[in-house]
Amino acid sequence: MVDRVIGATDGAAQPNPGPAGWAWVLADADGAPSRGESGYLGESTNNVGELTAVAQLLQTTDPSVPLEIRIDSQYALNAVTQWLPKQRQRGYKTAKGDPIKNRDLIVHIDELLANREVTFTWVRAHQVDGDVLNAHADRAAEQAVRDRQGHSWTGSVPTGATAARTERSAAQQSPGSTRSNSSMPQRNRKDSGKSGNPGSVGRRSDGRYLVEARHEHPCDTCRTPILVGSHIVRDDFGQWVHAECQP
Repeated sequence: MVDRVIGATDGAAQPNPGPAGWAWVLADADGAPSRGESGYLGESTNNVGELTAVAQLLQTTDPSVPLEIRIDSQYALNAVTQWLPKQRQRGYKTAKGDPIKNRDLIVHIDELLANREVTFTWVRAHQVDGDVLNAHADRAAEQAVRDRQGHSWTGSVPTGATAARTERSAAQQSPGSTRSNSSMPQRNRKDSGKSGNPGSVGRRSDGRYLVEARHEHPCDTCRTPILVGSHIVRDDFGQWVHAECQP
């Protein structure tokens, strides 16, 4: 009897929104990638890819066996853990009464999570010494976008998948930086400084300051660029993200 199954999920969209895909990877008894599956979504978003990967993995695995899902998307992590309980009580609506984003997917995931033991573990994406399963899922999702079709495999990612993104991050990563394997990242992390000293343009109804980005930098939620002048807010992890990425 297997005590626990460990897997990783990821989504991709190139550009975002644009051609999108999803992938999940499962580990063997030694923690190495053993098998996986990916799919192509057509025109969609990175967030839809992330959520679809979670749903597909939940559908694939035995609900009677505890499951750990390693995920690098803070949006998907929050959507299925932190935000979901209150949204369920409101009929999967926002505090203002509007339908939540990606409602059908989130409702489906909520149904798949019922009566089973699932732990979501946040891992930092695109790290040289990062989580192996996450790296394989990332490459597989990107490969599905490039091929415009999904794959099913055992062992390594399908032939043709590359580690270009990982290699780019290796060149950009500062010496001594480390990844986090904790189930939730530190909430009091200092801002990296990439967003400069953004100017406040008001305060939202949820109490978060809405500011205007002064430098281009990647959004920590959807992983697409935050352009100069875009409205941004701090997320629950203390990072600057697109205002629309933080409902």
